[in-house]
Amino acid sequence: MAFTGQLAVITGGGSGVGQAWARQLAKEGATVAILDVNNEGMAETASGFDTVHRFEIDITDSDAVAGVFKIIESSLGPIERVINAAAIMPFGRLVDEDPRVTNKVMSVNYGGLANVATSALPPMLERGYGDFISFSSMTGIIPGLLMGAYASSKAAVQHYSEILYHENRDSGLRFCCVCPPAVATPLWRQAEVTVVPKLPARGETLTPDEVIAEVERCLESGKVFAYPGKQTKFGVMMRRLFPGLIWKASHEAEGF
Repeated sequence: MAFTGQLAVITGGGSGVGQAWARQLAKEGATVAILDVNNEGMAETASGFDTVHRFEIDITDSDAVAGVFKIIESSLGPIERVINAAAIMPFGRLVDEDPRVTNKVMSVNYGGLANVATSALPPMLERGYGDFISFSSMTGIIPGLLMGAYASSKAAVQHYSEILYHENRDSGLRFCCVCPPAVATPLWRQAEVTVVPKLPARGETLTPDEVIAEVERCLESGKVFAYPGKQTKFGVMMRRLFPGLIWKASHEAEGF
């Protein structure tokens, strides 16, 4: 495992990849602070571990995020890894979607990352070590029908993460932005209660552990982007070289 520090902070720690990663790090002996609005989920994450600490917080609230990171640093010690796994994923046609939903997706998925980065990174940069991990998605690279809000937020995460790395590439910190396909988590079930686009549903579905392992490899190799799954790198190439074919396949899958 790439993490050799003592304290990690994970947003979205009440379910999915965030939950799986928190428990994995705790098993390895790390202290983990988890942030989420889902207190029941966080209790499940922390079950059996005295070293998993829960903080119920809305990451779209920049003042609250700044405050909780100060509390974590003062009470638990220097933060050595930050994992931004919090996200929401409703799907639907853009013109039919309530704009409040569209804006909330951007506020959580992209705005939450910005709030966490500006709160967590200054002391980490001053110390000159640590890991900063952000979660994008293959939909941020390959946009598709019925995924407009989510795909747009994840594209924003990619650009933010890439610029963040280049602005701090000589800092001693390690940065990784992971772009997974569908992952078998409650996040995907959020989409299922709205609408599931047919094209990504036909593709590869990974487990949280597969995604986590690829991020660890990314950090160890010094790569900025992690593309977990057998189909992912092929998808990136297709998007760059044959974007028209991607859209053609999406229209054929959805039937409009």
